[in-house]
Amino acid sequence: MSRAGDDYEEGAKRHSGWLVPAAVFLMTAALSALVLLYYLAPAPTSFIEEHPAPTSRADPVTLTVGSLKFTIPANYLIYRTTRQGGERKEVALFAALPDFRGYSQWEAHSFTDNTQDSPLIYMLIREEPVNLPEVERLKRIYSGYVANPKGEPGLFGLTQYAFRDDSGYRGEDLLVGHLDGLPVVMRCVRLSESVPSPSCLRDLRLAKHVGLSYRFKRAQLSRWREIATGVDKLIRSFEAQA
Repeated sequence: MSRAGDDYEEGAKRHSGWLVPAAVFLMTAALSALVLLYYLAPAPTSFIEEHPAPTSRADPVTLTVGSLKFTIPANYLIYRTTRQGGERKEVALFAALPDFRGYSQWEAHSFTDNTQDSPLIYMLIREEPVNLPEVERLKRIYSGYVANPKGEPGLFGLTQYAFRDDSGYRGEDLLVGHLDGLPVVMRCVRLSESVPSPSCLRDLRLAKHVGLSYRFKRAQLSRWREIATGVDKLIRSFEAQA
């Protein structure tokens, strides 16, 4: 064989000697990267906000928020991931007036209703490092932002305060009632062209570092006592089952 042929054969042997290990290394690196991506990459909900996905199933779901444990039927839970159970920073729920029933397929239209008189009550149980009782929230936070600290008689046995326009609560009213000797403090958005379907929001304390908020349409304000009592009874029933 000629010298040229010998050089070609020798070069081929040298190339084949490092090509195989290199290919194995690249394949191993690629597989390792895929495994790491599978286990360490965040779920899709880490990148985008999760959308509501209610179910009509009523399977009990056990959840823990802070120091409190709950067993909640799945048809009260708004998001699919929450129905996996376990420890949570927050749990979003909804129910419909007048009997605080959970979601069902034959009433699906009612649970997407955003009209002025929608019967829906939205609730959020959440971890809250600093959660003041309502009376303290009224004194320490809200009272400093109202136009008239004395307020004025409002509808449905409530005292109404208007938040100042230079406050972070502009466009809202503060409405305070009493139930069983305890305050019920609600912030209600005012009806306007830009807000044709306003809501009322109440924040309260369930336990140390665990808060509850719920909101409902301002058009349902005449039922504030019924709503306050119903929400309390519903949440406590979920605790009792746990």
